[in-house]
Amino acid sequence: MTSPAPRSGAVSLACERFGEGPPLVFLHGLFGSGRNFRSIARAFAPRFTCFLVDLRNHGQSPHARPADYPAMAADLFALLDRQGLAAADLVGHSMAGKVAMYAALADPARVRRLAVLDIAPIRYRHDHRQLIDALLALELSTIRRRADADAALAAAVPDASLRAFLLQNLVFDAEGRAAWRVALAILREDMDRLLDFPLPNEDACFRGPALFLRGGRSAYVPAEAEHAIRRLFPRAEFATIADAGHWLHAERPEDVRRALASFLAHPRDRRSAG
Repeated sequence: MTSPAPRSGAVSLACERFGEGPPLVFLHGLFGSGRNFRSIARAFAPRFTCFLVDLRNHGQSPHARPADYPAMAADLFALLDRQGLAAADLVGHSMAGKVAMYAALADPARVRRLAVLDIAPIRYRHDHRQLIDALLALELSTIRRRADADAALAAAVPDASLRAFLLQNLVFDAEGRAAWRVALAILREDMDRLLDFPLPNEDACFRGPALFLRGGRSAYVPAEAEHAIRRLFPRAEFATIADAGHWLHAERPEDVRRALASFLAHPRDRRSAG
């Protein structure tokens, strides 16, 4: 299958690169950035060239609409092109798991192996607009340090660990003025697109090796989703990190590292699949 023509509107993604060996691309979830995977990725640097990517509307990457999976996959393909990579192994968590899945289905030749963390190729009903509204409601002109924002956000977001994760997106300029580096308004407007999972075509299928790693305390990959996974990814393997929720790579990084290391230990030539 030939690679599609570059999609009009693809943005140039910010990316941290280190290590030596075949390319291994880490893709973060909603409200995250590439650095969320830094500690895990460093364990793979002796054997892989690791890429920690900021997806559009996140981290140091440009803000652009639409916030949907075809656009984000096009950004990813453009990044691979700029790096001179014909194909790469992909690891994606949550929203970025959908980006990685869409990319593998849209152009299977560009994905060697696929690891998806705690997400399925289905439409979800939960909605993150309430979190976005809480962040947008902060009066940034009164915020001088992250602790101020944490205190102001506590009533709307009682979970301290979730607040800390969200507030990684709050940055300060040289004069101490606060701003969001995540495109909250765009993500809010396109939330329905992010909850969905469109297929690139009716015959979409990725026959390469695929690992679906889920948190034992998470409901993001329900049993009924396995049919959709196996239909689109017939070589899917499933594993569970027992004492982990949705952010399994933050809660149990060593367990996630071991699961990824086992999956990536052998070449597992995608083209040998029946």
